[in-house]
Amino acid sequence: MNVINSKKNKKQFHSMHIEAVLHNFETSENGLNDNKVKIQRQKFGWNELPEIQKESWLKLLFKQFKSILVFILIVAALISYFTGHIIDMYVIFSVVIINSMIGFIQELKAEQAVSSLRKMLVQRARVIRDAKEYIIPSRELVPGDIIILEEGENIPADARIIDFKNLQVSEASLTGESIPESKNKGVLPKETILADQKNMLFKGTFIAGGYAKAVVCRTGLDTAIGEIAETISGIERKKTNFQKKTDTLARQMVILSITSAGLLFFVGFISGNYLLDELLLVSIAALVSVIPEGLPAVLSIVLAIGSSRMAKKNAIIRDFTSVETLGAVTTIITDKTGTLTQNKLTVKKVYTFNEQEIEVSGEGWVPIGNFSKNKNIFEPSEDLLVKQLLEIAACSNNASIKHDKENNIYEIAGDPTEGALLVLARKAGIQFKSSDFFKKIDDLPFNSKLKLRATLIKNNQERFLFVVGAPEKILDVSTSAATEFGEKTLDDTARQSIQKIMDSWSENAMRVIGLAYKKVSSNCNAIEETMLEDLVFSGITGMMDPPRPNTKDAVLQCKNAGVRVIMATGDHINTAIAIAKSVAIIDENSTISTAAISEQELLQLNEKEFDVAIKNISVFARLTPKVKLRIAERLQALGELVAKTGDGVNDAPALKKADIGISMGIMGTDVARESSQVVLADDNFASIVNAIEEGRIVFSNARKTSFFLVTTNFAEIITLVTLVAIGLPMALTATQILWLNLVTDGVCDIALATEKGHNDVLNEKPIAQKEKILNKTILPFLLMMAGIMTMLSLAVYFWFIEVSLEKARTTVFIVMAFSQLFNLYNMRSLKKSVFKIGFFSNKYINLAILVSIIIMILIIELPFFELIFSFAYITVTEFLVLIGLSSSVLWAGEGYKYFKRKNKFIKFGCKFLIM
Repeated sequence: MNVINSKKNKKQFHSMHIEAVLHNFETSENGLNDNKVKIQRQKFGWNELPEIQKESWLKLLFKQFKSILVFILIVAALISYFTGHIIDMYVIFSVVIINSMIGFIQELKAEQAVSSLRKMLVQRARVIRDAKEYIIPSRELVPGDIIILEEGENIPADARIIDFKNLQVSEASLTGESIPESKNKGVLPKETILADQKNMLFKGTFIAGGYAKAVVCRTGLDTAIGEIAETISGIERKKTNFQKKTDTLARQMVILSITSAGLLFFVGFISGNYLLDELLLVSIAALVSVIPEGLPAVLSIVLAIGSSRMAKKNAIIRDFTSVETLGAVTTIITDKTGTLTQNKLTVKKVYTFNEQEIEVSGEGWVPIGNFSKNKNIFEPSEDLLVKQLLEIAACSNNASIKHDKENNIYEIAGDPTEGALLVLARKAGIQFKSSDFFKKIDDLPFNSKLKLRATLIKNNQERFLFVVGAPEKILDVSTSAATEFGEKTLDDTARQSIQKIMDSWSENAMRVIGLAYKKVSSNCNAIEETMLEDLVFSGITGMMDPPRPNTKDAVLQCKNAGVRVIMATGDHINTAIAIAKSVAIIDENSTISTAAISEQELLQLNEKEFDVAIKNISVFARLTPKVKLRIAERLQALGELVAKTGDGVNDAPALKKADIGISMGIMGTDVARESSQVVLADDNFASIVNAIEEGRIVFSNARKTSFFLVTTNFAEIITLVTLVAIGLPMALTATQILWLNLVTDGVCDIALATEKGHNDVLNEKPIAQKEKILNKTILPFLLMMAGIMTMLSLAVYFWFIEVSLEKARTTVFIVMAFSQLFNLYNMRSLKKSVFKIGFFSNKYINLAILVSIIIMILIIELPFFELIFSFAYITVTEFLVLIGLSSSVLWAGEGYKYFKRKNKFIKFGCKFLIM
């Protein structure tokens, strides 16, 4: 089928009368006929978004070879093959394969974990065609179809409302608004933004309450969610920060290896002590030996360990190399609903007329909490006014509480506002139980025109009308108020007093709900609109979507770590400000004019003013996806490394554009998860801080393991060059060098990759985007360690060369190996003493050293290995002396750290030594 994705279908349906919309699609309330459906489908296509292509396991596997370091190793293996070093070639290729398998398995596991979190999208829709009602797959809907929707159903396409009853729609996934929106069918101005289009329904959102009949206006990519999907497809994923750094490291290794081999060849050629072909082979061997063959594998192990630790802290890493990038994040752009907050409306305050405000404790939908006045807890069932209010909250309610006892999780079924009132009543032990003496006679669901809901209750022989709704409306239709001494007329002074409290709560981002009652005739069996007057005002409740308990601490940790936190939400600016204050994103004394800005205000700024705003303002409200994306892009252009969090479709473009996209695993949409590199399994902002901490540990471990491997290679090449310069045989054979590089170093660097943080990484500034893994800060230490190893190697070489070349090489091998083992303790922290960290705080380090020592003794003492490696016999005394000499590396490292801590102003003039 030749489908045209019609970009012409962009009429402003929210500004058109219903008759005009129906006429536009040549339809009626009886729906389309079969012939018209075929025409519409030919024109607009299927109602579906292009399926996100998952990477095949084969593509994931080949992805692991896209690294300069791996390419260098493959070249080194080929050089080994053509120069006759077949064993070296096999070993290097083995390292490449092992490295690739580590990355492949880790990313495959991450994809499987994300897949397990995916939720099914809308599958079926109720449609009217030819005046008959059908249930069809939602992908078969076309513009002009008439659909019917009821509470709890997902909306399958963008549609214009043509009929409704008590309609409320949850649009959090699209607009970020946590509270369901009341909808109607009135005509709106053309310039009305999507979040305020009250007469439209949007694909991917759902009916929170009531009923709707609507005409489908847009399907597939023409829908609001479809436009976002197209925006995402046009955003290219960049290399991660860690990939850029390992590419730089690889270039450093290439320059170092070529320079070293060239120097070796030049010195040997000038000395005249070597034949040209022999010198060439030695130089090629040096070229291969300088590159730490185990480096790609150990970097993958570092990332794998970091990913595993993050997963245990509820952060699933989808892109293997994104682990370290989290440690370099300088700015987090976070959504509000469900990330900073619990996405669970909770009543925090209660007020009854002429009484003190009542504080209510407890979080979310768990029906456990205390009621207190002036911080003194009291029993609400013993306070007649409070008890009466709570009975209204419990009875005039159609929500229900579901308790998963196995996991001890409470959920709400029905309208969130009604759910919050139901939980409030349950905290006081009050719940509606129908009986012959006490039961519901009639119920009026929330009516957006009346701005209230009502329930007719039979209580023994009496009947009461319980009413819940917008506080202004409840106050307006109330003529008296319940007091401790009976009902009192509501005069202007009383009304102003109540209004003042309502305004105060609203300014603090609370959703205020009024409650009232009325005694009616005992013969009354149905609720009439005329009954909704002359009510008795019972009180008000203030509810809000509370911050997660540990969010404030997490934000403060971010600030301490030098990471700026910005809130970007589709919610109202007052709500955004209140939540931002409560979680410490902005100061308690901040005002809207200085700390927050809406999209409408942002769009009035020129580019320079826009940049100034996003650098200085931390709360952005009523944002559309395009502006969220622009904020992320401009912050990146200003040099920030951006992490973006979100769960909705509206967050997806910015998630993909950000350096690190972090989506929600529970509440998040599939579009959001597929656009991110990290998925939070618990939807908790605090998990991001844990991930940032782990990201910094990963970078630190990557630096330490790289440093650890390069140190031996430095010492080896300096020793080789020195001996070649004076015309003496090389201190190590190719096999011995390979053993040191792959076995001794290989066992230890894996152990070093397991090093945990030392509770200091979040007290430091973020890792600079362009900071290299090997840089000037560690160069002095590297040169010192390599220098000590070289001097020790040359000393024992010259001491034992008179005995035999094999003896000299054996002692050099032992010194090199043990120097690295002692250096392993140095590398656990580049700042702290190992005595402060504790020799036994990382069991893997000690195990690696023990294994290395046992293997070394075996290959030196067993005749079979002695023959392969050309080792000579070493006495116990000589062995212990060599170990003692090698330990000087540890003492020198401890001295360096102590000296640096005490003399921070001392700097080494090494800037010219780093690439």
